Amino acid sequence: MDVAEPSSDSTTAALPFDVFARACPSRPVLEHLTGRWGTLALAGLADGPLRFGDLRRRIDGVSEKMLAQTLQQLERDGFVHREVRRAIPPHVEYSLTDLGAETAPRLLELIGFLEARMPEVLDSQRRHAESRANTEP
Repeated sequence: MDVAEPSSDSTTAALPFDVFARACPSRPVLEHLTGRWGTLALAGLADGPLRFGDLRRRIDGVSEKMLAQTLQQLERDGFVHREVRRAIPPHVEYSLTDLGAETAPRLLELIGFLEARMPEVLDSQRRHAESRANTEP
C-alpha cells in the first residue's frame, strides 16, 4: 500500500492536490476513507465515541486486525482520535476529530443514498445476470 509520508516542508500547503495524479498524497487518504472499513468506521463513530470492541460489534464482519489497521490509518490521517482511558480495566476509546466529524456526514449521506437505491441496484444486477446467461453458450 502506498502511504505518502507527511512533508515537513512548509510549501506543501501551497501545492495543488489532484487525486487523479499517481503521486498525489490525497490518493491514499481517499483510499483510507472510502475503503470498506474506513467508511464504516467513520460512520460508526458519527454518533459519538466508542470503545474498540463496541465499534467492532457495530461493523459486522470486520476482523480485529483490519479494524485496528483502519483506525490507525484514520488516526494518522487526522480523522480519528484514539484515547487510552486509565479506568479499571483500562480501555481505548475512539472518537472523530473535527476533520472526521466534518467528513462523516458526507459518508453517511452516500450510505443513505445507496441504501435507498438498493432496489434499483439489485434489479440492475438481476437484469445483467440474466442477459449474461442468455448470451453465453
